[in-house]
Amino acid sequence: MAQSVLLTGAAGRVGDAILGGLAAEYEWRFLDRDPPTEDYPGEFVVADITEEEAVREAMEGIDVVLHLAGDPRKTAPWDSVLTNNIDGTQTVYEAAVDAGVEKVAFASSNHAVGAFETDERTPEMYRADDDYLLDGTELPRPGNLYGVSKVTGEALGRYYHDEYGISVVNVRIGNLTEGHPPIDYERGQAMWLSYRDCAHLFERCIEADYGYEIVYGISDNDRKYYSIERAKEALGYDPQDNSAKHDD
Repeated sequence: MAQSVLLTGAAGRVGDAILGGLAAEYEWRFLDRDPPTEDYPGEFVVADITEEEAVREAMEGIDVVLHLAGDPRKTAPWDSVLTNNIDGTQTVYEAAVDAGVEKVAFASSNHAVGAFETDERTPEMYRADDDYLLDGTELPRPGNLYGVSKVTGEALGRYYHDEYGISVVNVRIGNLTEGHPPIDYERGQAMWLSYRDCAHLFERCIEADYGYEIVYGISDNDRKYYSIERAKEALGYDPQDNSAKHDD
């Protein structure tokens, strides 16, 4: 029997990438604050992520949660990230634990470590001949309040895993684009995540066995300053795309 998966923030770009590869693979339920403008392969719940009762109802009978919902703006003000990204994520975890959900995959962000890019290594860190890599064991270093909210989401996952035993994987998503990033955009190539690899990575979040993990969500780019080794080891991630293959 296919696993039942709740996808929050279903109408966003990450949701599009996931469904583009996995729509037929699972029993889906979707949650988004805006009504759908297209057909979805499952029940669609129109609700805000901070609406506790709606989230609890959407969580019933669910095996795995892919939690994408929140304010995605890197310039989002504190009142928005507090309400949508932090309070909303805590609401999801409370409901998931009470519903007996097995796993939560949290859409974190490269902005959780964005301030590493302000140090003396820039721009060498974007280039293929620099072996400097972040691997998820480094301390968080958010470069904006949106990044702070993602670090907080990762910490909430740590708490709910330790306290209640729920499996949690935090995916620090890079530069997700449906097409290839501009060939002269070194940073974008270094952190590129293709739609195909995004769908595959979240498939592994659904299928793999893990406890608590922080992994980086990028393709297998020649240029990279995020390591994907932990995603390979813990989840079985096997990316197929590489930003360099489009270089002149």
